[in-house]
Amino acid sequence: MFKITALPTNDVRALQAGGPDAYGSTPECAVSTGAGNPCRHCLRHIPEGDEMLILAHRPFSETHPYAETGPIFLCATPCERYEEDALPEILTTSPDYLIKGYGADDRIVYGTGAVTPTDRIGAKVREILSRSDVAYIHVRSARNNCYQARIDRA
Repeated sequence: MFKITALPTNDVRALQAGGPDAYGSTPECAVSTGAGNPCRHCLRHIPEGDEMLILAHRPFSETHPYAETGPIFLCATPCERYEEDALPEILTTSPDYLIKGYGADDRIVYGTGAVTPTDRIGAKVREILSRSDVAYIHVRSARNNCYQARIDRA
């Protein structure tokens, strides 16, 4: 079993209130174009015409060579954090995703990275999490390498 972990609500509320992103900048406000704008908190696509935030995100507490930083989107107004058992909407609309395992030291576990077809995500996640050297997984866009969500053991 595994659990999809969205960004923490406290962190998202701070960003929605104008708090600084990973680069110390105020998130940009923009208008969603629809399906290409996934919120990393509710893990749904921000509806076309709704305001959204664009910001730099680093899904690690410390900087180090493996601590990738990149752009993400968030709903501009408060949304509910994703807490379901099924794959979220944002992980079902692309033909494939980049999945990578990380160790307890927040470093990539080599040999775990794979561009995975959407219908094989569950099987690939179970395979990667079966390794004792993997603490968690990141899911990223296969085309733009943007962070989507974290996957933990349930």
